[in-house]
Amino acid sequence: MRVLIVTAAAAITATAALAAGAELRRPEAFEAIQDRAERSVALFNEMAKVITHPRCMNCHPADNIPRHGDERRIHRPLIVRGGEASFGPAGLHCNSCHGSENVAVRGQGRDIPGHEPWQLAPASMAWIGLSVPELCVQLKDPARNGNRSLADIHKHHATDSLVGWGWHPGKGREPAPGTQEVFGELTQAWIETGAACPK
Repeated sequence: MRVLIVTAAAAITATAALAAGAELRRPEAFEAIQDRAERSVALFNEMAKVITHPRCMNCHPADNIPRHGDERRIHRPLIVRGGEASFGPAGLHCNSCHGSENVAVRGQGRDIPGHEPWQLAPASMAWIGLSVPELCVQLKDPARNGNRSLADIHKHHATDSLVGWGWHPGKGREPAPGTQEVFGELTQAWIETGAACPK
């Protein structure tokens, strides 16, 4: 029952983000907002279009079960997080099926996603079920963000190739909104305006 409740809450969050539109505005679009904190919140809300998109949320489960597809279905076959490294259970690591790149499957409507490494986000970074304000607070908390500083978060968003996979997910999956470049620019602008969180 808990899985269904978490999944429903996550679907609402993701649907709200997708309803906001697939376009990702650049930081310049927010320069007219004079109040620094208000601009920072607006920048994070724009970033949330990516953060709450299925390409990101599917790998940040609260129940240790990855999701897949745009519908955020529970992973089939059923897989659970395994150990601290988040590579799947012993004997059935993620790379048992997920290679170093996307793989087309003949007769199927979607590719098997791939990247080296392919893994879940650490358990401390569980996002599914959180609101946008809660995600923001967690993202800034080193105890729950992989011990990252704000500069580390920017680097992760702007240059990490596993994050970048979200814009190149292969056939049958909607890419994250915008581009990784714009997402990185938004993250930097959010930091420069005080990294404020929505209430």
